Amino acid sequence: MPDEAILIRDQYYIRAGSSRLDDRTRVLKHGDSFAVFDRFGDIDPLGSGELGLYHADTRFLSRLALRLEGKRPLLLESMVKQDNTLFRVDLMNADTRRDGGQAIARGALHLFRSKVLLDDACHERLRLHNYSLATIEFDFTVQFDADFADLFEVRGMPRAQRGRLLEPRAQARELTLGYEGRDGRTRRTRVVLDAAPDWNGTLATFHLRLGAHDEANFSWAIACEIDESGTAGRRGRANGPARRTQRESAEGKRSEPQPGYQAAADRVAQAVARNRASDPKIDSSNAQFDDWLDRSLADLHLLCTSTPHGPYPYAGVPWYSTVFGRDGIVTALEFLWMNPALARGVLSYLAAMQADTDNPERDAQPGKILHETRGGEMAALGEVPFGCYYGSIDATPLFVVLADAYYRRTADIDFVCTLWPHVDRALDWIDRYGDVDGDGFYEYARRSATGLRNQGWKDSHDAIFHADGSQAEGPIALCEMQGYVYAAKLAGARLSRLLGGHERAQSLERAAAQLRDRFARTFWCEELGTYAMALDGDKRPCRVVSSNAGQCLFTGIALREHAERIARTLTADESFSGWGIRTIGSAEKGYNPMSYHNGSVWPHDNALIAAGFALYGLKDAALRVLEGLFAAAQFVEMHRLPELFCGFRRRPGEAPTLYPVACSPQAWAAGAVFLCLQACLGLEVRGPTATVKFSDPVLPAFMRHMHIRNLRIGEASVDLLLARRGGDVGISVPRRSGPVSVVTVK
Repeated sequence: MPDEAILIRDQYYIRAGSSRLDDRTRVLKHGDSFAVFDRFGDIDPLGSGELGLYHADTRFLSRLALRLEGKRPLLLESMVKQDNTLFRVDLMNADTRRDGGQAIARGALHLFRSKVLLDDACHERLRLHNYSLATIEFDFTVQFDADFADLFEVRGMPRAQRGRLLEPRAQARELTLGYEGRDGRTRRTRVVLDAAPDWNGTLATFHLRLGAHDEANFSWAIACEIDESGTAGRRGRANGPARRTQRESAEGKRSEPQPGYQAAADRVAQAVARNRASDPKIDSSNAQFDDWLDRSLADLHLLCTSTPHGPYPYAGVPWYSTVFGRDGIVTALEFLWMNPALARGVLSYLAAMQADTDNPERDAQPGKILHETRGGEMAALGEVPFGCYYGSIDATPLFVVLADAYYRRTADIDFVCTLWPHVDRALDWIDRYGDVDGDGFYEYARRSATGLRNQGWKDSHDAIFHADGSQAEGPIALCEMQGYVYAAKLAGARLSRLLGGHERAQSLERAAAQLRDRFARTFWCEELGTYAMALDGDKRPCRVVSSNAGQCLFTGIALREHAERIARTLTADESFSGWGIRTIGSAEKGYNPMSYHNGSVWPHDNALIAAGFALYGLKDAALRVLEGLFAAAQFVEMHRLPELFCGFRRRPGEAPTLYPVACSPQAWAAGAVFLCLQACLGLEVRGPTATVKFSDPVLPAFMRHMHIRNLRIGEASVDLLLARRGGDVGISVPRRSGPVSVVTVK
């Protein structure tokens, strides 16, 4: 089927063009800005086209090309530091001929590029060193350009009209590129260099004479600026004007790309060190596992963005570098035992953005939790509905689940009291709006003409279907959504009882029990050994083997006998690829291992399922998931698990097949290892009793011992050493500070 036909069916499809010869990229992020470079440190418009410097969902730099005597230097090495603060590239010159003879021999010049992002600006330093025995004269150039494409344009969405590109202005040490948007905003890219080049349009040329073993240093900063000259861009939340976010508070200011490169690099490194200071430190007998842990932790901190409400993990680079409600909640749940500060930031932000009124255009209803927010021109103009969009069915019950989990981790009663009105409104939304047709189950039905057709976590247009491959028509009741509501009602009951609402708690518990009974009778498919993926609008079950059923174990709605059958189904060859559990079983008619949701493997999905296995005592199944994801992490670059990868069967000695437009890094993929580890250890941190509890802990076969240092519970902290002892895992406490207990149960 041609791409155009696909786009008609799903306008939010991410188009994948021809691949670059080298599709490995390097990512930096800070605040509302991120950059995707090739391995040379360039932004080259060839290939799939996601390279660029982005700010507030707009590409502010679409070309950055360094050339030496008109040629691209040869790549020696390219890497982002382990803590994601700095991108460095080592290059050397190619053989250069001039006037028929060799002017510069290959390898005479070493070029070292380093980049850092800070405060909506990319700072770069270039060092050139002459390692030859002769003086060398040469030119190098840097080409700049900016298309100011909205991120959805970069993803492949066509636009009938665009704004107006302004004429570039170059003078002395500064270049300004501009764009007048149709939303009333003027966006500018301002390049400030530390030395004045010769300008030819947007091409900067430097003439250099380097003596033997001499070096020269250059630097420049590229600032992203937005001037607010109209009101079209002010699209608030569902009830009116939005609370000011970090993104909005920076608008209308002229960004000064200061301090210089070194000061910027120092500030970023110091901020990362501060943010990571309260995280536990984990190391084990397996260095490769430790590398995966370290990379995942670094990526979570890279994606976490400071907001007026606290830290929030932006979903992923490049397509989803913004707030997503569901992604933020799941990421916070994955990381909760490690550090609850992230969960507090997510809860605070989503509470502030909770819908107050009914707005069909945004799929918003009172009490509903945000799905997504965007700051680009297309969102401001309503060309996409995601400026402040509420079209997800599951973010609202998951918000309640996270609120309860946060309290059980921290005993932070003051925050829970502040949060309770929002939890109460979320619970009210579930009962008032969640059951669209009054059948006792919880469904979604799109109300916005331009919104998402499917509104669970599998939200692509073709994700929910019947056994014959035909698409399910709504309202659609997902099996995992029933589990989320079940868990939310029990979570709401615990919080209500904590705050003195005993009658409300009992009512919620009764409703949860009734839902569990109805769910078991209606969704169970004995012939498949699993739950139906969903019920369609005619109440016909989608009898498809899917990972959705595995998430029902995570919520506890599954009956024990069903849980054991589901575990066998999902770890059988049809579902388990060897790298992880597929979204759809390979025997299903709708299965496609190269699709986004219909046969691929998602790390976060696997982590939730592993946690569900552990909840029912199925530790062998949980270990299998952890071991599969660990094996995948050994093959992917930098041990960074992407958003998803293809569902092809694992073959000995071969890497998993990557999905071509997957986000990498992705927040809930980075968090997967922590939830998988928690599942295998049976680890629970109980704030109210200052207790660390282990239930039947197991370690994977590739690990003899693990050391967890500085695990914090309120003001107390503890170090834990877990070691294999025959068939069991023993736990010792090398250090304890403050009143904290450690218990192990079988």
